[in-house]
This record gives sequence, C-alpha cells and structure tokens, in this order.
Amino acid sequence: MRTVILLLIFTSQITFSQSIDSIIYNGSWISMEHLLQKYVQIPSISGNEKKAGEFIKSIARENGLSISDFGSENGNYNFAASLFPLSEKKPNIIFLNHIDVVPEIRLDGTDPYSGEIKKDRVLGRGSIDNKGSALMQLYGIIQYLKSESASNDQYNITFLAVSCEETQCAGGINYVLENHLEELNAVAVIGEGPSELTNLLEGKFKNPIFGISVTHKRSLWLNLELEIKTNGHSSVTPIHYSNQEMVCALNNLTSKKNEIIYNALNINILKTLGSQKKGLEKLILKHPRLFKFLLVPQLRKQPELLSLYTNTITLTEISSNNDSYNILPSKTIAHLDCRLLPETDEKEFLSLIKSRLKNDNVKVMVVESMQESDPTSIETIYFKNLAKSIKSYYPTSKILPLLLPNINDLGAFRAKGILAYASTPVSFSRKEVQSIHNQHESISIQLLYDGAQIHFNYIKKMQNN
Repeated sequence: MRTVILLLIFTSQITFSQSIDSIIYNGSWISMEHLLQKYVQIPSISGNEKKAGEFIKSIARENGLSISDFGSENGNYNFAASLFPLSEKKPNIIFLNHIDVVPEIRLDGTDPYSGEIKKDRVLGRGSIDNKGSALMQLYGIIQYLKSESASNDQYNITFLAVSCEETQCAGGINYVLENHLEELNAVAVIGEGPSELTNLLEGKFKNPIFGISVTHKRSLWLNLELEIKTNGHSSVTPIHYSNQEMVCALNNLTSKKNEIIYNALNINILKTLGSQKKGLEKLILKHPRLFKFLLVPQLRKQPELLSLYTNTITLTEISSNNDSYNILPSKTIAHLDCRLLPETDEKEFLSLIKSRLKNDNVKVMVVESMQESDPTSIETIYFKNLAKSIKSYYPTSKILPLLLPNINDLGAFRAKGILAYASTPVSFSRKEVQSIHNQHESISIQLLYDGAQIHFNYIKKMQNN
C-alpha cells in the first residue's frame, strides 16, 4: 500500500511538472525554472526595473493575458496582466508582486544574477524575493486560463507587477493607487508574506503551520539630532560634546527591554503552537496570559517571534559627517527604525522614546509615519478559500492568521479599506528564508511548482464558489 501511495505522489508531481510547459516564451515551451532563470538574469535593483518588467510583461501577453500599463519608466514601471480586460469591471482579485530587488552582495566572486540551476535549485538575487514568488502567481493564472472555460467567471484575476517596493518610493504602488485604483476594481489583494512557519521555529511540531498575514506593524522612522558647540579640536576632551552625549542617550534608549504586549493575533500564535505540543509545554502555550512570566524569557531568545509581541526600536545609523580624527563635530544625528504594533498610540510611543533618552537636548523628529489601518477580516471567502487551497496541497497543515513585523505594498491597499492577505504558501527551509536579501539567495524548483499549484487551486475555488 505504501508503495502505491508513493507511486501516486510521484506520478502526480511528474504530471504537474510537465504541465509547466504550457507557458510560452518566444513561441516555444519553457519550464518554470528556466523562465525564472531568465528573469533573475535581468538585474532590477529598485529604480532600474524597466528591462525586467518588459520581459515578464511580454510573457504575460504572449500567454493570453490582458495588459494594462500603469507606468513605463525606471522607478515607476508597473503593469497589470488580467484574465479579462479591466474595462469589463469584473470584481478583481489581485496577485500583487514587485519587479525590483535589493542591491547585490559580491563577497566571494559569485555572480548574484547568474540564475544558475544547480542541485534542483535556482540561484540568484530575486529567486525568492520577489521573482520566484511572482512566477508562482503568474503561472497559476496562465494555467487556469489555458485549462478552464473562463468566459462566465465572476471574478477577474490580475497579476499586478510594480516597481520600488524595496525602497517605498513615490513610484510603484503609490503611483498605481493614486492614478488607477478605480480602474483596478480590487475586491481583495494577495501578496508576498509568511510561508510555512515551523521550519523557522525551534522544536518539533506534528503538523505544518502556514501563516496568512492580515495586518502588519506600522513603521515609524525617526531622526534624532543633538547639537553642542565646542572648540572643535579633539586633543582636549570637552566635558560635554555631541557624539558623547548622543551615545549615552542612545544607550539609555536601546538598553531597555521593550514591553511584551499581547493581542488577539499574537496570542493565537502561541495557542496554535501549543496545539502541536505535549504535557507542560502544551499547557503553558495554551494559556499564554496565565504563564506570561514563563513565556516572556523564551520569546526574548527568538527575535523573529519577539518582534510580533513588542514595539521595536532599532538604531540603523549614527553620523556626524566627520571623517577627521582630530575634529569634534558640533552635531550628531541618529536614525531609528521603529515598528509599532497595531494598537500602539504613536504619541504615547514618542513620549516613551523621549523619556528613555534622558536628554532634553536631543531633538526627536518624525521622518515617516505609516498610516494606520484595521486588520483584514478572516471571515471572508477570500481568506477561507486561500486557507482551503493551502490545505488541499498540505492536508495536515494548520492555517494561522497573523501580523507581519515588516511592511510591504499590501499596506497601501489596506489603508484604502481593501481586503489584503499576505502569504507565500510554500514550505521554505530556514536556510532559504535567511538567504532573502542575503548573498546566496536561492529557491527549490519543487517549491515553484508547489506555489503555482496552490495559486491555481485558489483561482478555481474562487471562480467555482
């Protein structure tokens, strides 16, 4: 019996792998991994996306999708590729992705844009974030278009590729929503987000757990400035000078442990993890408020988890614009990247920052404050069918609504009151997740197929609902 089951699984994977050939490139069939290889080989650092955008748009057009252009320049190259023309005004489910990647890292001479296929993996910058994930979406749409009679479908399905996600510039999603929101007619948006979670956590778990993010922490970017005029020469150390005072103030700020804050979403994470455990560990996780005194020390040991339970304050730069060893600058500037839980009051948080600095001479200025938005409801057909689509491929999995510690372009839709869900519904390894924005980014070829199949399943469930 076991042999039969394994044979069926193997056969189904082979069949699905062959079906990737339905993607057409320059009039010929091309496998999904070789398509990703070509996409990765086109560098597209934020602000330089046009060439890569034209490539992926040509694939969408050649495979029968309806194209709408929303910007045609580097830094603002965006397009929609849809089952139906947007002019038909069908309710539109959007698969959101971005063309741009972060700058490459060249430490050991390897080519970050090689797109090399090695040991069943595709290597190179963007192979996961976000070109590989984008191809999962695009293939799901194309596969549906070629395998189903779509004329009477109630939903349009759109692959929306944008620029500038990594830098959050004025182009990209901000431009699209400012100028084309009504045209898109979006009822729900699904974009990059959490993958399977247990691979990233310590300990053993009985079943996979997939996260679907329904909200995110808000970014609050701050400049701290301190100016103290001195004689300027550093051979005689003044009693007070700006670099010294700023370092002391920052030490006061960052040495304090931030409060652990429970809310409905992050408590549910602990309870879901508890359902996978036994004995005392299960009891503690299933009752996180009662055993908070035991859980807090453990959360502080895992930064990835801790970020979901605290407002974070991260020092990203300290500068005095001085490259001389014997000159004392009069002004010191520091940058803070703060991430706030949804329920946090910004004014109260700024007061906390100022009190912790213990130096009234440090000026605290808000550089950017992300707009508040309510968490997206999980009581919708869009969330429920996404969960069912994941479970249809990973039958024993648990689906967990959660918040993300980082922001992405989905936040712009949430701020407009549009349902937005973040999910990359595959089982990345810890090493793959750690490779994102790192030197040796790569993705398993099998995960490309897994993700494409789940997106295809999702589209079918929505159209047949």
